[in-house]
Amino acid sequence: MTHATLDPYQKGNSALHRLDARVQLPLTLGFILVTALLPVRAWAVYLLLVAVVWAAALFSELGLGYVLKRSLIALPFALAALPVLFTIPGAPLWYIGSLTISQPGLERFAAVLLKSWISVQAAILLAGTHNLSELLLAMRALRFPRLLVAVMGLMWRYLYLIVDEAARLMRARQARSGEAASEQGKKGGTVVWRAKVTGGMAGSLLLRSFERSERVYAAMLARGYDGEVRSLPVPGISTIHRRVLWTGLTVLAILLLFGILLGGA
Repeated sequence: MTHATLDPYQKGNSALHRLDARVQLPLTLGFILVTALLPVRAWAVYLLLVAVVWAAALFSELGLGYVLKRSLIALPFALAALPVLFTIPGAPLWYIGSLTISQPGLERFAAVLLKSWISVQAAILLAGTHNLSELLLAMRALRFPRLLVAVMGLMWRYLYLIVDEAARLMRARQARSGEAASEQGKKGGTVVWRAKVTGGMAGSLLLRSFERSERVYAAMLARGYDGEVRSLPVPGISTIHRRVLWTGLTVLAILLLFGILLGGA
C-alpha cells in the first residue's frame, strides 16, 4: 500500500470539488442522518436518495463506477443484520430447516442493507472531493469537539507513518531473503513458517509504531503543540454556498417527512 492508494481524495474541478467543505460536510451528515431515520417501507425515498448520490457522483468527476466499487465495503458490515431475517415475527415467506424467514424480517434486512450502502456512497463522495485539511477545518468551523478533531487529524496522518514502517520492514525482508537459482526451486517455506514470519513482522511493526509515535509526539511538544492545531484564518462562507446549504437541508427534511408518511401508510 502506498500513500497514493491510502488517500481517497481525487483532484478535480467539479462542482463538488469547488463546494465549500463547510457546506458539503453538514449536507453529507444530514443526508446520512435522514437515511438512517427513514422508516423501513419508504422504498420510494430510498430510490430518490440513490438517484441523488448517483447524480452527485456523475457531476463530481469521480464517476459512478468509482463510487459503486468502493461502496461494496458496506456489504460485510450490513450482513451483521442477517439475524433479523429470522427473529422478527410476521408472515412466513421461506423455511430454511428450522428457521423461518418472515416478510417483516426481509423488509428490515433490505432496509438496513440499503441504508448502509447509500450512506457509504455519500461518505465516499465527501472524502473523494475534499482533502483531510479541508474537512478538519470544516469540523472546527462547525464547532465539533476540539479533541475529536485533533484525534482524527493525528490518526489519519499517523497512518502514513505506519505505511512507511511497513515499507521498511518489507525492504529489510527482501534484502535478507535469498531466491533459488533455478525456476523449479522452492521459494520460501511451509505455510506455518510463513505465518510465523508474518506474525513476527506484524509484532515488529506494532513495536516500531509505538516507538515512532513517542518520538513524533516528543517532537510535537518541542515545537509547542498543546492539543490545538492552528491554521490561518479562513474566509466566510459565500452567499451562494449558504443558499446551497439551506436548500439542501430543506430538501432533506422534506424527504424525511415524505418517507415517514410513506412508512406509516
